[in-house]
This record gives sequence, C-alpha cells and structure tokens, in this order.
Amino acid sequence: MMADVFRYIAAVVMLAGASFALIAAIGVLRLPDLYTRLHAASKAGVVGAGLILLAVALVSFDGPVILRAVLGILFLLLSTPVSAHLLARAALRAGEEPDKRTVVDELD
Repeated sequence: MMADVFRYIAAVVMLAGASFALIAAIGVLRLPDLYTRLHAASKAGVVGAGLILLAVALVSFDGPVILRAVLGILFLLLSTPVSAHLLARAALRAGEEPDKRTVVDELD
C-alpha cells in the first residue's frame, strides 16, 4: 500500500523534473546568447535532474540507491553553478559579447 503511494508521488516528481528539463532544453535553443543559455541550462537543468534523482530515491527502497541519488543531487547543486560561472567568465575573457538586448552589463 505504502509502496504504491511512493510510486505515484515519484511519478509526479518525475514529470515535474522532465518538465524542467524540457524548459531548460527550450531555453538553450531559443535564448539569444551564451550567457542567457548558460543561465537556462544551469538553473532549470539542475532542478530537472535533481527532481528526477529525487523520484528515483522515492521509488527505490534500497539504501545505497537512495544514498547515491541524494549524493547526485548534492553534487549537481554544488558543481553546476560553479561550472556555469567559470564558463561564462572564460567566454567573457575570450571576447564573447552579450546580446545587444542586454540592458545591464555590470562589467563595463
């Protein structure tokens, strides 16, 4: 009985994670420049992947699998913002200009 409840909750969480991942993919395709694409990929992508890992943890009643899912979520939360910042900084130093529609450029 309780396993069925966890399966339904995991299904809802999995759909939410897939929706966030879809939004991230659309953002990467549709946004105008590298910096806004990085923003979409790093924010919505990590939420989507984290929710999918959370759904895996909810469905699995195996301790090591739950531990790996939680560690995966923590790794994503810690590494994705750092890597996005480093990629944006490297692109800026390489001369990649923001889109003309960018209103605020605090690095000028």
